[in-house]
Amino acid sequence: MFPDSSYLFSMRSLSRFLIAISGCGALLASCDSFERSVLPFDKTDELVVITVNSPDTYYENAEGSYAGLDYDLATEFAKDLGMKVRFKTVPRLDKAWSLLEKHKGHLAAGMNISAKHSRHVEFGPIYQLVQPQLAYNTDYSKPKNLHQLGGRTIRIAKGVTHAEQLNKAKHEVPELKWKEMDLTPDELLARLAEGKVDYVVADSTQINLAKNFYPNLNAAFNLGDSVGRAWAFSPFAEQALLEATQKFFTRIQQDGTLTRLLDRYYGHIERLHHTDVNGILAKRRTILPELREHFYEAEELSGIDWRLIAALAYQESHWDALATSPSNVRGIMMLTEITADRMKVTDRLDARQSILAGARYFALLKDKLPTRIKEPDRTWMALAAYNQGPSHLEDARILAQKMGLSPDAWVDLKKTLPLLSQSEHFRALKHGFARGGQAVVLAESVRIYYEILQKYEPPYSWGFPIVARKEDDSWQEF
Repeated sequence: MFPDSSYLFSMRSLSRFLIAISGCGALLASCDSFERSVLPFDKTDELVVITVNSPDTYYENAEGSYAGLDYDLATEFAKDLGMKVRFKTVPRLDKAWSLLEKHKGHLAAGMNISAKHSRHVEFGPIYQLVQPQLAYNTDYSKPKNLHQLGGRTIRIAKGVTHAEQLNKAKHEVPELKWKEMDLTPDELLARLAEGKVDYVVADSTQINLAKNFYPNLNAAFNLGDSVGRAWAFSPFAEQALLEATQKFFTRIQQDGTLTRLLDRYYGHIERLHHTDVNGILAKRRTILPELREHFYEAEELSGIDWRLIAALAYQESHWDALATSPSNVRGIMMLTEITADRMKVTDRLDARQSILAGARYFALLKDKLPTRIKEPDRTWMALAAYNQGPSHLEDARILAQKMGLSPDAWVDLKKTLPLLSQSEHFRALKHGFARGGQAVVLAESVRIYYEILQKYEPPYSWGFPIVARKEDDSWQEF
């Protein structure tokens, strides 16, 4: 919640005065900070949002579109306001704080609330809680507390709020050492996985995301209490903007939009064990090269990203073309006899036939869903249907509607699919019993495998120059 309007007015006036003196000098007629400030909220049709380019807030996804929790939130907010939105991306959080205090944006998105910054900016409603944690490299022993760090140095990203927790901890552990680095938390965690730094303090969401790409990373212990994440506003922010923000977050909390967005980006990230991540990374080097051309052909045939098809195949069979289940589901895409016949497959154990048929069937399942179901929910639902069949998925959607949930939101179907195995629910449904929980596990696991392959495997070039990733993780053409 925001403070009352009279308090806001007095504190904002004082902040303006102090910033004007410290930033420009009391006797100067003008200064750079004011000349390039954003237009007042009520005198512009463009909402300017400052954010960091990272998977936690704002990034370019595999389709070349922008994504991220704060990208989606700010875009939805601007839509509510009837305004355009423009993002100013910065490489580090300290730059975001600096631009905001100079009023170079109407708000800064994805900021952790801290006592230090509360003196200079105003925070909106908390929309996510994150837990600061000490990350360590599992190739070495796990420290149980800060006393066991053995004089080693913790790294934190410049501009993050973790220095406040470390300063508090230093009262109890005087030998505690840390260093702020001119790197993002993601870059620091990558260095930790490579053994180039001793420890890193980062948010739980950042560590959980990184664990899916670096299986030798884990959290050792929590550092202090959880921290609220919110939008931050310049001390010059108009009351109308603050009130509109409060109204917006109240709305998306009540109608489920916030829950769906949080699930979109974080609802699946703790699904896999480190052995699962190790497995796909190892087989990516040994087995995938022999199958890649088949997955490329499957993308040409279905229009579905080959890496998503490969992720589904890995979840189904670990890319074992001879895989067979006790129920006689067979092949790399684990096709039933009925599905294989429908897709004109003559040999389910033939890798190419299985991959192409599985991709066509998956595309068919997506196409059959109501057009009002949008991505990425549409894809996750199609994965569930691949596992349990479209009829049982439809039962889960009907059950969601009966329970006052959204039949078109994956976050709600994750609640109803497991109920298909309970007699009190499935007896009243057209298609009866189903192991709906298995469908949820499959879809959530495929989501992570897909993200892993997106990170390490280039998209299919469709006849253009082959794109490859260099050692520094950037793309290059040959």
